[in-house]
Amino acid sequence: MERLKTELCGIPLDNPVIPASGTFGFGREFAELYDINVLGTFSFKGTTRESRFGNPTPRIAECTAGMLNAVGLQNPGVEAVIAEELPRMKQFFSKPVMANVSGFSVQEYVETTALLDREEQVGWLEVNVSCPNVHGGGMSFGTDPEAASTVTRAVKAVTKKPVIVKLSPNVTDIVAIAKACEDAGADGISLINTLLGMRIDLKTGRPVLANRTGGFSGPAVFPVALRMVYQVACAVGIPVVGMGGVSSAEDVIEMMMAGAVAVEVGAANLVDPFACKRIIETLPEVMDRYGIRTLREIIGTAARSDA
Repeated sequence: MERLKTELCGIPLDNPVIPASGTFGFGREFAELYDINVLGTFSFKGTTRESRFGNPTPRIAECTAGMLNAVGLQNPGVEAVIAEELPRMKQFFSKPVMANVSGFSVQEYVETTALLDREEQVGWLEVNVSCPNVHGGGMSFGTDPEAASTVTRAVKAVTKKPVIVKLSPNVTDIVAIAKACEDAGADGISLINTLLGMRIDLKTGRPVLANRTGGFSGPAVFPVALRMVYQVACAVGIPVVGMGGVSSAEDVIEMMMAGAVAVEVGAANLVDPFACKRIIETLPEVMDRYGIRTLREIIGTAARSDA
């Protein structure tokens, strides 16, 4: 449907709805439930240079209006993703896919990016400098403008594909970090990753998660995510992908009004595996309700109204 179309870093999308990395695996399980080609695209499971088992269990904790996770980037490693997951993915997904890249050093980011750059089906590289659930990497690169800039510049040097840097909300000034990534050559920014949170077991007096802390996601974080998307979209000249607590067509429209050109859906997929399909199907009805002809026309309207 033409009115739902958008564009991300020069690549057209049939609609702006993108399942977020870590909530959609490599798409296979969801493809067994419905034709996932209805999606704009999806960001596949966070991939590192070497395989990772992830954090010890328990890794998940329930919260009011959300959840905590401390999975810890469990994945088979980039070579297995290229040899096994991507060929399998071609059987059920015909669009360019977003590869989510994580690392524990600049060199690891570079090596993983360089390998994925060769893969035809990879349309974008979402470079995650914001994971709060691992030690010695992930978020440590995304909390300092200079470090985020260093990673961005390094991965841009080894790929011709668009690089979208995924930012952490666990910072004082997210705009400064976004601008540093833009200055270093980022083609886009995605935000927000999860907020750092914690739960304590009242019976034992100990943290519920084996990792002690984890990433808080779900509807409760939406207002924080929306605010940060708005701030970054107003400050940079590159596309912004919004995420954080998105669970409805209304949320997608609100994110786009804040300045996002596309919207990722995370925790909602874990609650309802048909969440993205439902959002896409209900978008036209919600657009009609608010007199919206096309999604393109609403991108950044909140910022324009402030001008």
